[in-house]
Amino acid sequence: MAKRTKVLLLLLACLSAAAYVWFRWRETPPSGDGLTLYGHIDLREVELAVNASERLVEVLFWEGDRVEPGQLMARLDLTPFRAEVAHLEAEIAAQQAQVEKLENGSRPQEIAIARARLAEAKALERDAWITYRRLKKLLPRKLTSPEAVDNAKAQAEAARARRRAAEQTLSLALEGPRREDIAAAKARLDSLRAQLTLARHRLENASLPAAGVVRNRILEPGDMAAPQRPVYTLALTDPIWARVYVDEPDLGKLRLGMRAEIVSDSFPGKRYAGWIGYLSPTAEFTPKPVQTEKLRTHLVYQVRVFVCNPQGELRLGMPVTVHIPLLQTSPDPTTVPCRQEPHGAGPGS
Repeated sequence: MAKRTKVLLLLLACLSAAAYVWFRWRETPPSGDGLTLYGHIDLREVELAVNASERLVEVLFWEGDRVEPGQLMARLDLTPFRAEVAHLEAEIAAQQAQVEKLENGSRPQEIAIARARLAEAKALERDAWITYRRLKKLLPRKLTSPEAVDNAKAQAEAARARRRAAEQTLSLALEGPRREDIAAAKARLDSLRAQLTLARHRLENASLPAAGVVRNRILEPGDMAAPQRPVYTLALTDPIWARVYVDEPDLGKLRLGMRAEIVSDSFPGKRYAGWIGYLSPTAEFTPKPVQTEKLRTHLVYQVRVFVCNPQGELRLGMPVTVHIPLLQTSPDPTTVPCRQEPHGAGPGS
């Protein structure tokens, strides 16, 4: 009985050793020339606010909801924004008509009226001078009074002034509006168009489109939104990366664009493709002015290994293991395993 127990214990020990070796083989790259790093999944978060001050009428998503690009997340009361746009459109139409009126100049009927008034003024002036001359000839024979002669002369001179004014009126009608008036009307029209563009921009910003996963829903319908008050906190799921740290002696082995494999404890049988997209230019901790050779070897540098995560299985803060084969051909940072777009990002958060 004791012998059988020893055999069973020995068999269990062998199985345990085999399982450990098998597990370690799965967790390490097939090539011995590789680097294994440990870290966690990281991504960016943004606080989304509406670029306007108005009351919210719709908040369409809850925590954990995934938002696709272009989906509407929240909307303000659009009545004042639409009214402003309609008001400016009407003013632009009126100003456009005013510009066209000035550019077209006087109408033929207006010119004809000016000519007729000039002819009338000339006739009245001619009659006034005839009357004045007739009375002036009668004055020596005492057939009229000096006052009547003076009045006739004044009326003739007034008629002459009215004739000259009619001539200037006709000249203005023939010449048309001043260039300065046309330029001022056009400038006013451009100003209204710029105001309309701004009003339409405010109308578009009265809604909140974005893409990612909602982490926090901060405001509710009826709340007063403002650019300083976020409506949501959104986790941006593209790009997503593993934040790991490499010792200073191993930093020279890594280059941007190197391929990597990422393993998560939550999905132990699955390997995710990735690539090095960021190498920190500085150590994680500020070094002392004078260092020994032993202290320099303890410096670590941040590395971002961007991950292909099409099923959305990797989440913020998830611990992962990163395997980087060192025997790679010269990496091309412009090509990545899961998309044809470089993600060499800056340090960020």
